[in-house]
Amino acid sequence: MKYSKSANEIKTYKMKDNILNWAENRGILESATSLTQLAKLTEELSELVHALAMDDKDEVKDAIGDMTVVLIILANLCGLDHDDCLASAYEIISKRSGNMVNGVFVKD
Repeated sequence: MKYSKSANEIKTYKMKDNILNWAENRGILESATSLTQLAKLTEELSELVHALAMDDKDEVKDAIGDMTVVLIILANLCGLDHDDCLASAYEIISKRSGNMVNGVFVKD
C-alpha cells in the first residue's frame, strides 16, 4: 500500500518550502551563518518571554511562529532538515520517563 501524505503534511511541507524560498530570495541563506541565526533566535525568544509575561496570546503566536521560521532556516544552514531534527528529538523523548516538578518535566 502506498503512503499518501495528509493535507496537513502537504501544507506543512509547502510552508517550509515557502519559508526557505523566502529566505533565499532575501539573501538570508547566502549571507547568514548559524551564529547569526542563533542571535536572531535569541531575539525572538526574548519577544516570546515578553509576550508571555504580558499574557498577549497574539504576540505569543507571532513569537512562536517567528522562532519556528528561524529554526527552519538554521537547520538548513547547518545542512539539516527541520523535520528530521524534530523526528530525532521525538524519537528520544518518546522513550523518556520522569516526573513533573514545579510545572517542568524532569527526566529520570
